[in-house]
Amino acid sequence: MQYVVRMTPLRRSIGDLLAFVAALRGPRRAETGAFFRRYGVRHESWHLQDTPDGLVVLVVTRIDAPAPAADAYAASKDDFELWFKSRVLDLSGNDPNEAPLGPPTLEVFAWDDVPGKE
Repeated sequence: MQYVVRMTPLRRSIGDLLAFVAALRGPRRAETGAFFRRYGVRHESWHLQDTPDGLVVLVVTRIDAPAPAADAYAASKDDFELWFKSRVLDLSGNDPNEAPLGPPTLEVFAWDDVPGKE
């Protein structure tokens, strides 16, 4: 299992982002769960951060196999995926069809509290 970490600018209001989150948690909750499971996502969290360059959303995803999932997601024409990708594009300016995992990242440090692994 791997982590995919990405940062994207918030180009719309916090209210717009929270409306998207409300839809994911509310009327589209079942679709959201099915969507993440379809791609082997075990955990996803979004974190809003205010930087000197403006608001950004940090997304942390724990996923079974990022590359095949990204290819399938980018190619998907499923109604939920089309809606989800259009919201991401509108909110961030990043096109999930072009870069489904966001810009490449390199993990340079990790720490786990696992006994016997020091």
